[in-house]
Amino acid sequence: MYRERSAGVAGAVLWTSADPGGARSVRVLPDGCLDLIWSSAAGLLVAGPDRRAFVSVSAPGQRWVGLRFPPGVGPAVLGVPADELRDSRVPLAALWGDRAAADLVERAADDPAALLPALAARRLRAAGGPDRLGARIAAGAAAGVPVAAIAADLDLDPRALHRRCRHLFGYGPKTLARILRMRRALALARTGTPLAEVAAVCGYADQAHLSRDVRDLAGVPPTALLAG
Repeated sequence: MYRERSAGVAGAVLWTSADPGGARSVRVLPDGCLDLIWSSAAGLLVAGPDRRAFVSVSAPGQRWVGLRFPPGVGPAVLGVPADELRDSRVPLAALWGDRAAADLVERAADDPAALLPALAARRLRAAGGPDRLGARIAAGAAAGVPVAAIAADLDLDPRALHRRCRHLFGYGPKTLARILRMRRALALARTGTPLAEVAAVCGYADQAHLSRDVRDLAGVPPTALLAG
């Protein structure tokens, strides 16, 4: 059973997942985000931004509570550049130290859904808020704005934009745009829009291009994701 709701922290989403039955696996698609996660089996973890789908496996009865930060916000909360966490799942202790993490794990056991947003809000205030360019870069990339135009709008040269993107999102602007376009395409397809039309609206050359790109990023074709 998986649920999401607004967390009230810089646009973050609080998600919960639990399965009282047997072990199960979930395909997590790349999204340019970082997650702060509590697991009943593993304690507190950080999920870095993925370049391709990550298959998460839960043990029988395992519970998860996660706080997913919007693209570009996680580094301000966690104090670590996103590209240092790319394609990885690491214990929070590896970032903040054993002592601090152990205290938080103990407190989270009672009510992780309350602790994670409160912790993130406190850390974000201490950091002075998220990088203000993060939302603008993500919006431009999601809209399909060319990298050169995004850089010009932000008064950055392309190399500086690339460095900023790696810090905020874990990868460069072209990879970010590709991932966000895939997510936009899948969201549109889930409304019942035919894939050929989805491809045209989202800027793919054709439906075959859409299918190849989704398969490369998600590990399965769009039809498999839409049937799930």
